[in-house]
Amino acid sequence: MSSLFRRISALWKKEQPAAPLPTTAIQPPSTTIFTSTPATSLSAVAQPLDLSPPLSEDLVFQALRKCRDPEIPVNIVDLGLIYDVRIAENLVNVKMTLTTQGCGMGGYISQEAEEQIRALPGVREAKVEIVWDPPWNPSMISEAGRKVLGLPE
Repeated sequence: MSSLFRRISALWKKEQPAAPLPTTAIQPPSTTIFTSTPATSLSAVAQPLDLSPPLSEDLVFQALRKCRDPEIPVNIVDLGLIYDVRIAENLVNVKMTLTTQGCGMGGYISQEAEEQIRALPGVREAKVEIVWDPPWNPSMISEAGRKVLGLPE
């Protein structure tokens, strides 16, 4: 048994010749792509798919519900301050009023409304115009707003 061990050991100690290379060289894959349609740029293909809902009046009203008059605990939609919403492509125009012409928070409220609208996907520009006709009155408050304020429905 020891002679077998010596023979195996001697074989391992000898340097083995390098294995011969195959006679056919391996070619790298071709980088030329033949198509029948024009090539699309990689940046156009790599754009993420926009799954956000299309811009609509409902989305604008949802955004405006995040705006509140700091003096009243009801959002400006439920207060009845929003008179008109118009969407033209990626431009949103809103006409709104305030509870009184002397409201000192008018600039703050309209700026906050513009910011909320601009945050919507697809909006490039938002314009909020304060109008006084028709004059606001408490009957314009929604049912939800009346509940918050404790007013009769």
